Amino acid sequence: MSFPERRMRRLRTTPVLRRLVAEHRLSVDDLVAPLFVKEGIDAPEPVASMPGVMQHTQESLRKEVRSLADLGVPGVILFGVPAQKDGRGSQADDPNGVVQVALRNLRDEVGDGLVLMADDCLDEYTDHGHCGILTESGEVDNDATLERYASIAVAQADAGAGVVAPSGMMDGQVAAIRRALDSAGHTSTAILAYAAKYASALYGPFRDAAECAPRFGDRRSYQMDAANAREAADEIALDVAEGADMVMVKPALAYLDVIAAVRAQVNVPVAAYHVSGEYAMVKAAAQLGWIDGTAVALEHLLAIKRAGADFVLTYFARDLAELLAS
Repeated sequence: MSFPERRMRRLRTTPVLRRLVAEHRLSVDDLVAPLFVKEGIDAPEPVASMPGVMQHTQESLRKEVRSLADLGVPGVILFGVPAQKDGRGSQADDPNGVVQVALRNLRDEVGDGLVLMADDCLDEYTDHGHCGILTESGEVDNDATLERYASIAVAQADAGAGVVAPSGMMDGQVAAIRRALDSAGHTSTAILAYAAKYASALYGPFRDAAECAPRFGDRRSYQMDAANAREAADEIALDVAEGADMVMVKPALAYLDVIAAVRAQVNVPVAAYHVSGEYAMVKAAAQLGWIDGTAVALEHLLAIKRAGADFVLTYFARDLAELLAS
């Protein structure tokens, strides 16, 4: 007796047949590696809550990026940990700030062989840990913050960033940055907008790595509420209208529905950030022997791709690039 459903099982019989008929694929071209560079250290420092992730020195960062480029990873995004912080985040746009120094070094090292992205925000640089300039009452001043983001973007582009990535969820941030970049002659510098960034409980390990946990309050007044999906469509549309070249959904796994909706909504490239908490949970469970960490990482990133992301920012970038290249 023949059963029509047997056709699907027949196409699963061998690994090579499954590969032949796979609907979606994960490749090294889909990966962007988030990296941390810190001032005032003599050797890279492990991040305890993110096994395998380091706070890099300038030299160890250079070596890591060279290695990633050699593996075929097409992009990295840099986060800086400055030695000094203040209320304005002055080091964020200092020509000699930690990220600007790193960008110049990496541009010399890899040229155009790898896309250099830089996070455009203030939380790593402010002494209060919020993503913007604060008013006297302790609220984030949206418009004053836009001026800082614009200045940071120009400093990053001057140093060699090919893509700036505003992550603070300030109203009008893309338009302000685009105007500033164009006025400074950086018309070819692209903007990857954190367009739908949620106020997530999954950012804890990142805040350890970037040393940017808020000293008081939280970021719920400017990041999106986890309950809202339709709101993401409005945020995305605004950023695209303001000139975003690419848009991002963050986090990824808990927001696969949002990624799919955004993919259907826009024609610009869609990124997703497989965030620190998502990474740390896999690593922790794997260290305890509860799961096959590599298999789960592959499954996670394939799910993000299946939802519609064109590329994924992930701390698994090196591990998966080595695996996919083998």
